[in-house]
Amino acid sequence: MKAEKTPQSSRRQFLKKACGAGVGMAAGVSGLSRAWAITPTGDDTDAAEMPLRPFGNSGVKVPILGLGGSLNFLNRQLLLGQALKMGVRYWDTADNYSGGRSEEGIGAYFSKHPEDRKRVFLVTKTGATSPEGMERSLEDSLKRLKTDHVDLYLLHGLSRVAGVIDDVTRGWVEKTKADGRIRLFGFSTHRNMAACLAQAGRLGWLDGIMLTYNYRLMADEDMTRAVDACVRAGIGLIAMKTQGRAFSFGGGGRGEELVQHFLDRGLTKHQARLKAVWENSQISGICSHMDNMTILKENVTAARDRTLLGDRDRRLLKRHARRTASAYCAGCGDICESRLDDPVPVADVMRCLMYAHSYNDYQMAREAFARLPSGIRSRLLQTDFSAAEQLCPQRIAIGKVMRRAAEDLGYSPV
Repeated sequence: MKAEKTPQSSRRQFLKKACGAGVGMAAGVSGLSRAWAITPTGDDTDAAEMPLRPFGNSGVKVPILGLGGSLNFLNRQLLLGQALKMGVRYWDTADNYSGGRSEEGIGAYFSKHPEDRKRVFLVTKTGATSPEGMERSLEDSLKRLKTDHVDLYLLHGLSRVAGVIDDVTRGWVEKTKADGRIRLFGFSTHRNMAACLAQAGRLGWLDGIMLTYNYRLMADEDMTRAVDACVRAGIGLIAMKTQGRAFSFGGGGRGEELVQHFLDRGLTKHQARLKAVWENSQISGICSHMDNMTILKENVTAARDRTLLGDRDRRLLKRHARRTASAYCAGCGDICESRLDDPVPVADVMRCLMYAHSYNDYQMAREAFARLPSGIRSRLLQTDFSAAEQLCPQRIAIGKVMRRAAEDLGYSPV
């Protein structure tokens, strides 16, 4: 998410709200014990204003705004400290973010401020799925994070649950919970999310899921039913990719009307999109990519502000989503990929483009692209995607986008 350029009056209003004693629910934690509690300190007045929500049936309450950890935190120590002071106590990372430097950066912070560890709800993720792989990955993460436990441990980026999470997984989870190295367990998902959530709800023992969820996806009936199933199963839900950014090419207009409307309301469009997610009480919190102080303060202001979106606000967001649908991948790769003779991971390639075009992080995009199956560049350039395009609910020009991915991520045609 990028900060908006606002008129001077709006900027003054924003800074006043960000730096002042904003409104919000008083912080508090119930049902926790000892190390698992997120404990405020006596002088932590800013943090006391961050609203909390229950995380499923776990007995844990988490801040509604969390810090996305795809960043290199080794050179963002001040950002970590300020986030904690402002009540952003949900910190998300993964074993492969920034080549391990994300976890190392958090570990460096805890080494300097060991008393802050118990105030943070710490989340990390692994690409491993076998008990042996999860065990090795968890131990490596704990060493980098300079801690003896994580509060939520997630399998990273699942596109299906059946055949991945089973009774063997559950046995490892129960053992690891018993020895105190993890508190809660679940997975993250970027693609085929409705199916993943529905399958998770039927398992009956998972604690949490991080999913792509934004104003573009909220009206999807399959997603709505899947979210309901997870809530009934007591699973805590964390929303990511909440801005629902379209690619920087194709897909209609730039949304100037949307920008101006929310500026007139005293909000940026990014704050409005956050609020649209928070209006769903089934979502425990948002994990947001905040790589500088301006975005951090802007998001914290939105989290503390009780202003609700109105009917016109929601209509504008829905209309913008419809107008730009052909530039946004909803992650339903099971639909388009089913029509390809060569099983190209279309949704995963789209996610790499999202890192490049929306986050402007080409390093992350190229690293993710490099982890795709061997020969992906040639396959993107040679595959006929016309049958997949006919099934795409978003009407994305998939062939054009796949060729663009090969070019934008540093690969030239052969």
